[in-house]
Amino acid sequence: SLVKAPHGISPQNGAVPGERGKQDKSVKRGNWGNQIEFVLTSVGYAVGLGNVWRFPYLCYRNGGGAFMFPYFIMLVFCGIPLFFMELSFGQFASQGCLGVWRVSPMFKGVGYGMMVVSTYIGIYYNVVICIAFYYFFVSMTRVLPWTYCSNTWNTPDCAGVLDGNLSSRAALNLTHLLNATQKRTSPSEEYWRRYVLDLSDDIGNLGEVRLPLLGCLGVSWVVVFLCLIKGVKSSGKVVYFTATFPYVVLTILFVRGITLEGALTGIMYYLTPQWDKILDAKVWGDAASQIFYSLGCAWGGLITMASYNKFHNNCYRDSIIISITNCATSVYAGFVIFSILGFMANHLGVDVSKVADHGPGLAFVAYPEALTLLPISPLWSILFFFMLILLGLGTQQFCLLETLVTAIVDEVGNEWIIRRKTFVTLGVAVVGFLLGVPLTTQAGIYWLLLMDNYAASFSLVVISCIMCVAIMYIYGHRNYFKDIEMMLGFPPPLFFQICWRFISPAIIFFILVFTVIQYRPISYNDYIYPNWAISIGFLMALSSVICIPIYAIYKVCRSEGDTLLERLKNATKASKDWGPALAEHRSGRYAPVFSPSTESHLEVQPLQPEKGRSEVAAASPVQGSNGSAHSQDSRL
Repeated sequence: SLVKAPHGISPQNGAVPGERGKQDKSVKRGNWGNQIEFVLTSVGYAVGLGNVWRFPYLCYRNGGGAFMFPYFIMLVFCGIPLFFMELSFGQFASQGCLGVWRVSPMFKGVGYGMMVVSTYIGIYYNVVICIAFYYFFVSMTRVLPWTYCSNTWNTPDCAGVLDGNLSSRAALNLTHLLNATQKRTSPSEEYWRRYVLDLSDDIGNLGEVRLPLLGCLGVSWVVVFLCLIKGVKSSGKVVYFTATFPYVVLTILFVRGITLEGALTGIMYYLTPQWDKILDAKVWGDAASQIFYSLGCAWGGLITMASYNKFHNNCYRDSIIISITNCATSVYAGFVIFSILGFMANHLGVDVSKVADHGPGLAFVAYPEALTLLPISPLWSILFFFMLILLGLGTQQFCLLETLVTAIVDEVGNEWIIRRKTFVTLGVAVVGFLLGVPLTTQAGIYWLLLMDNYAASFSLVVISCIMCVAIMYIYGHRNYFKDIEMMLGFPPPLFFQICWRFISPAIIFFILVFTVIQYRPISYNDYIYPNWAISIGFLMALSSVICIPIYAIYKVCRSEGDTLLERLKNATKASKDWGPALAEHRSGRYAPVFSPSTESHLEVQPLQPEKGRSEVAAASPVQGSNGSAHSQDSRL
């Protein structure tokens, strides 16, 4: 007899009682070596550069400690539920971001949209990693090259805090004087703009390829390829280092940072709550957006990673652990960043807001300049950029490469391509490298920021919203809750059911409206992007979203039916091969069907496939078999 597990309590390994003896591995696709590999990979995927260079800046700009309140509210009501939905979606079907849409074939365009977004992100993200590689290599010297203003690339306006062996008072006066005339540029900024990038004056003026960056781009793509050369079997081993070592570096930098003079000022600037800002809609919008983008929702990577889980893995527990770890890392990184920035502000005699920055400006200008003030500065620089490389690689492995490769291999699905998956990975890596070459030109940073602002912004929100609607309202929330109960041994908690159906889609819609209202044309420092460049940005954003209606129209036209309504019903109805990938998990309504009369409704086979087959072999009436199966299913 079948006994239902108490609500909220998972049977051993999440398996449904009576199925413990079944094989829970996919020999064909492969699985994670163990559950730690999946959790570490997911943490590495979710924890990226944004946790270090975006969250601390958002926090201090939006009310310090007060920002934590809307941030964690959005985590609970939007972040964790969406994370759990994507993990359970991929794990149940054991398919990548295309294969899962057997659940409602008309919405397969969502999967193609995820692939397009992942391609854009993967191209420019690896360029950021290559710049971090470059800084990592040039830090292997006695004196960091951006310490002084005595280099060939420096201008007369350059004024370094360590130049000329000035006393601290003279340095302070010089800083005030130069800030007053608004001419002072730091040696780190000139090194970044005039030497590393050799920045051109316009996005259309590509100039020449920066060969050092091109070489580092090749290095970063080779590293990513080697990490994934054997798919999850190799990447699962790499993450033991890439996902954990950044925390070692963060801790080293944190301990060094808080021992510096002025560090407490920087940390207080980061944390002091300004409660009046809680009533500002922009603060809530920033919190929701940061949670959404930080967790990597709608990129396709979460679905891909979960598809390599064992069928009965407890992804509910994993989603909570990974989401909270991601947000805790963001908060922790804020202490690391602002302790050093507070020290720098104290040294210059200015307010912390004068040295605070975000994005590439923080990673490659403000923070490196602060590091020059520390004893043994090359050591701290090497550690910092090595941490950025590892943070970037963790996201990059699954952002572009594995998401695309898994989608392609699952879509073709034959033995020939599965055996040659390494060559598919190599092909995608080579194409990604070639597409990244224009971003290593003198105008590359303009294109990188254009892609970052448009290719992966509101399109992700639209994709995620449509995914929620398709699963909850087209496929049906009751069906999906039954699927999760079949997989985990217990239904999703009531809180998640309410969030999936109502709260999370509402928050996603709020993010979309907020993004539209807050839209400002992109600029980089004093450079204003021309209209044609902004138009290209919008086209990149639309290129992922447009996949959804195009594929939906195609599917409706190809579906059977005499009227449009019939075609729509057939196009949205789950395909016959939707469900668990392994035959031993296809029980209940997913059990194999042996009669044409029962082919149209799937919930008609007994939970014990062996018993069902013996009944059919004994030529027992099909209806009787279905009837008994239905009663067993309802008891379960």
